Amino acid sequence: MKAVILFLFSFLFFIYPTKQFAAQYYKCTTDKGTIFSQQPCGSRATKHTINVTDPNIEAPKDFVKQLNELERQQIVRNLEAEIRSNKHKLAILDRERDRAQFQQEQRLNRILSDQDKKLIEKDIKQQLKSINKQYKQDVDVLTKKLARLEKKLERYN
Repeated sequence: MKAVILFLFSFLFFIYPTKQFAAQYYKCTTDKGTIFSQQPCGSRATKHTINVTDPNIEAPKDFVKQLNELERQQIVRNLEAEIRSNKHKLAILDRERDRAQFQQEQRLNRILSDQDKKLIEKDIKQQLKSINKQYKQDVDVLTKKLARLEKKLERYN
């Protein structure tokens, strides 16, 4: 069976020396096995197409330009994705800072003696200062990274 298929393909390839040729065949799966035919061999036949192309066709002369354009498009897509990712990280940092500040403020709302409240207030101020300092550092890093990525993206657009 494979020899017949190979013969048909080679016959089609050598007889029709056009630039592109499409051959159609049908594939049927039965209890006895798989059958290939030029006509439908049953109600469950599937139609397939084989495209044969002349191997002597020359590539376009400006293929380097096409490849460069494709590479540029890929770089732009990757940069835009990285920018979105960093903006998302900034939003996450905002939420984490807000959550940490809220937790510290909740410590004050507990029923405590005046002396305990003063100690906790002092600790909370230190914690909030630490939280804001770390947040500012993280935001600065991401902001610089975003600026660099956006500048790089402008060069490609």
